Amino acid sequence: MDGLVPEALAAFVLTATVIELTPGPNMAWLAIVAASEGRRPGYAAVAGVATGLAVVGIAAALGLAAAITASPVLYQVLRWGGVVYLLWLAWDGWRDGGDGVEEHMPAGARLRRYFRRGLITNLLNPKAAIFYIAVLPGFTNPGGAVLVETITLSLVYVAVATAIHAGIVTLAGLARRILDDPRRSRIVRRVLSALLACIALWFGWATGRAPL
Repeated sequence: MDGLVPEALAAFVLTATVIELTPGPNMAWLAIVAASEGRRPGYAAVAGVATGLAVVGIAAALGLAAAITASPVLYQVLRWGGVVYLLWLAWDGWRDGGDGVEEHMPAGARLRRYFRRGLITNLLNPKAAIFYIAVLPGFTNPGGAVLVETITLSLVYVAVATAIHAGIVTLAGLARRILDDPRRSRIVRRVLSALLACIALWFGWATGRAPL
């Protein structure tokens, strides 16, 4: 059987890059984490995001994501779960992490917390499932092993997204050095949190209807 066509793979990488460079929940939240907590928690969050995207991609390849988007009830539960979780993350950022418990947590526990948040954010993201179902198949070779190609493209997408997310964390982490002043740091964090809240509301509107 024929494999992936190089031209189609290159076009897919370009498409994935453009999609990931478009401002969205991951971008805003990762910037908040890196700018306020540092690069290590940011990279832990990136790992969680990548794991979530990979899980959704494999689920899509196996047909599970299609079953979810075909069920109005399941789709709406996933959609609103994602919106509420993003709004909670925005609120958590706005109030500077809340009660300060994180400051006294062991480093490993803090990293696991941000990994878990990145994972949950993307498991509750129906737009990721829609991408894998509606966009990705257009780049596969009908004469090839569709399942293998779908999983391969899913992993390529995760790699592209992870590279971009890691870049965001690196840049935001560098900015943290400029934000040594608590007042400036709080202002930037709250601006980014407000942006994340707006994105969450847009996310809820944009995903209002599952694809037929």
